Amino acid sequence: MKVIILAAGYATRLYPLTLNQPKPLLPVAGKPMVEHVLDNLAPMGGIDRVYVVTNAKFAGHFEKWSEGYAAKAKLSFTTVNDGSTDDSNKLGAIGDIHYVLKTQNVDDDIIVVAGDNLFDTPLTDFGRFCREKNAPALAVYDVGNLEEIKKYNSISVDEAGKITFFEEKPKNPTSTLTGIALYYYPKHTLPLIKQYIADGNNPDQPGRLIQWLYPRTPVYTWRVPGLWYDIGSKETLEEANKIFAKAA
Repeated sequence: MKVIILAAGYATRLYPLTLNQPKPLLPVAGKPMVEHVLDNLAPMGGIDRVYVVTNAKFAGHFEKWSEGYAAKAKLSFTTVNDGSTDDSNKLGAIGDIHYVLKTQNVDDDIIVVAGDNLFDTPLTDFGRFCREKNAPALAVYDVGNLEEIKKYNSISVDEAGKITFFEEKPKNPTSTLTGIALYYYPKHTLPLIKQYIADGNNPDQPGRLIQWLYPRTPVYTWRVPGLWYDIGSKETLEEANKIFAKAA
């Protein structure tokens, strides 16, 4: 199994913190965000390579970081530079997934995760769930608030946990369940990602791929245990520092 970490954004809302440092390498409770992500993913087992897809500005930062972290975590890393230099020429999250698949000749099951997605619980059961289903899977979290959900996406599922409705940034949401940037795509579905891009669909938010995919093939959901934190502003970064420092 391969892991693709999405880390090609410029996080302009966090300036000046992210002017010379990529958001996933900002510290939360004493360690870079991306280490929180990987420390919780690694217990799934079976990960034989981690691809960090980033931009031309920050590729060197991730190469340097991964050299130190790889030995400690016993994981193999490849930093993939997507060639973008700012928001005007970025490939978008789905564009980046496709870029990794194409340039690294990936032909394996993949886990895709955002480098700034914070969890406080090991994701061992996510790995088990994905292997069992052998179908695309999306991690979901109950934000508990219909107003809050408007920033994310709204999802409905059937009794088997299969997606029956998905909408990015809904104006009138009916559910507080949201899909987060943690996905599983088994090897046999990789051609669909290539098709999505080839058909000229929006390559940006990774949820758009799920929105396109679920009417074509079953997509299952898995509820994230414990705490999930999405860091988009200085305020949420400060909050995360407090919360994760307590949990440490």
